Amino acid sequence: MIISLIAAVGKNRVIGANGDLPWQLPDDMKFFSKTTRGHHVLMGRKNFESIPEKYRPLPHRPNIVVTRNKAFEAPNIIVESSIQRGIEKAREAGETELFIIGGGEIYNQTIALADRLYITHVNANPDGETLFPEFDDTKWRKTELLNHPKDDVHNLSFSICVYDKI
Repeated sequence: MIISLIAAVGKNRVIGANGDLPWQLPDDMKFFSKTTRGHHVLMGRKNFESIPEKYRPLPHRPNIVVTRNKAFEAPNIIVESSIQRGIEKAREAGETELFIIGGGEIYNQTIALADRLYITHVNANPDGETLFPEFDDTKWRKTELLNHPKDDVHNLSFSICVYDKI
């Protein structure tokens, strides 16, 4: 099973501000949805709770939420007490590519396990307290999938790249 991290990241590594995304990039959200659709997604509880209620759980994919809160429950999700147990749950289900979707602490704990990174490089330095972990890009083979200019719908330019561990 491939373990992939997927995130939109500012030039300053910011991925979140006050429990939300620091930008609105509809085409990046479409890429995220299309890429993760049909695959298990693993996230932390805070990240799950930051998803607007009408989109919870993320549709058309098993949602694994990792939390230390033994009382946490939500409809139609898989709750696990550790990242490792969440990864095993996806593996046992026959998953071919598990997507780690955040937040920051989950990314920090899983980047060393990752086989692939899907990074949307956002051309901005937003304010925010949640950062994507640093990684040595010399240990990854980078493929640019899309270069998206600023336009009427997207107030920031961005590029979507895939990094495969060498």
